[in-house]
Parts: sequence; C-alpha cells; structure tokens
Amino acid sequence: MNDPLQDRKILVIDDDPEILELLDMLLSGGGARVVTTATAAEGLRQFYAFRPDLVILDLMMPVMSGWEVCGRLRELSNVPIMMLTALTETRDVARGLEAGADDYLTKPFATQIFLARVRALLRRSLLAESLSPSHAYDDGHLTIDLERRQVLVRQEPVKLTPTEYKLLAYLFQHPDRSLPYAQILESVWGSQFVDCTHYVHVYLHRLRKKLEVDPEQPRYLVTEPGIGCRFNYRLGPKE
Repeated sequence: MNDPLQDRKILVIDDDPEILELLDMLLSGGGARVVTTATAAEGLRQFYAFRPDLVILDLMMPVMSGWEVCGRLRELSNVPIMMLTALTETRDVARGLEAGADDYLTKPFATQIFLARVRALLRRSLLAESLSPSHAYDDGHLTIDLERRQVLVRQEPVKLTPTEYKLLAYLFQHPDRSLPYAQILESVWGSQFVDCTHYVHVYLHRLRKKLEVDPEQPRYLVTEPGIGCRFNYRLGPKE
C-alpha cells in the first residue's frame, strides 16, 4: 500500500526553526512536498500559493496566534489541520478542536507518533473523499447525498471539514444504530484514538451547530449516555 505521505503537500507554520527543520526532514523523508514558514502571515500567504493537503500549525506565535490562523483557514477551506503546541491542558485541546483543528499534538512529541498521526489525517481525508454512498436523506431541513458529497441545510450547502464529514457519513451509513465510542473512534480517527472519547463529543457539538434545528435538543445526532451515539434517520427535525 502506498504511503499516505507520498506526493502530498504539507504546509508547516511554526516560529521555532529547529521544529521546522525537523518536520521538514521527517515529512520529506516520507515523500511529502513540504513548505515551512516561521510566521502566521507568511503561512497564510503560502496557503494561497501552495494549496496544501494538510496544515501543521503552532499555536504560540507572535503577532497572530495559531488560534486566529486556524479560524482564518476554516473560513477558506476544509483542509485537515494539526495543531502542534506546548499547551497540554485538556481545555486547550478542546479549544483547538473547537477552533476547527482535526488533531492536536503536544510538544515534545515522539517522531513515530507524529508521523502516524499525520498519516492518519491524510488517510482520513482521502477516505472522506471516496466514501461510497449507502443511501441519501432529505426531510426538507437536512439533505445528505454521499454520492454527490453534498450536505445541505434548507437547501444551502454546509461547509464541513474532512473529519466532520467522515464522522457524519459514518453515523449516517449506520442509521438508527447506537454505535459505541470506541468503534466510532477507530473507524473515523484510527485505532490509536480509541481512548479519546472527547474527540467524538467535540465533533458532535460542531456538527449539531451546523445541522440541527436546535443544537441543544438534537434530533439527528443523538447521544446515548454510557453507550455512544447514532444518526436518527426515522425522525426529522422538530420545529
């Protein structure tokens, strides 16, 4: 099987020159095409010019923080984003995921773990692009068409990140079934994430804000306490 890094374009934004040199070496060694930049402003310029398949983003940068960069990128694109930072608190991880990141890795990190998670992000992005449809859904409020890769709310397109789309598609392809968190994590994120239950909660929260009539009382993406969650196929929105 081909290495997911092969010929993929990766943009690294970090103000630490040693980190830039290390990541360039690691990623290029796997066959990726890498552009590195030491400032947020230059990173945004390179994003327009390079059109990367993945962005690796430091949070603690002068002038413009990684939080702001992530927000700007999410206004433009669904490209996978990995935050790479020394901030280790759970609230920082949750804030990173809420800001639109697809993964969050803390410094210092093991190179094997870093590369495994980069490859997982790239595989996930490719899988989200190639998911085969099981069926479509349209109740007037929400429309899901996996064949056309369309998700609409009131006939208006909804912008989803690759991970948001893959989670929605996975739940949608198992309608009205309560799926355990471990199964969801392994299928959507990969086996190394089976203990990261908060990932599911954060992404469900993001999807509900985008898709539900009332995110506080979801009708589509329903959590089963102590079990997991499901896509509620038979019940449309309650307005």
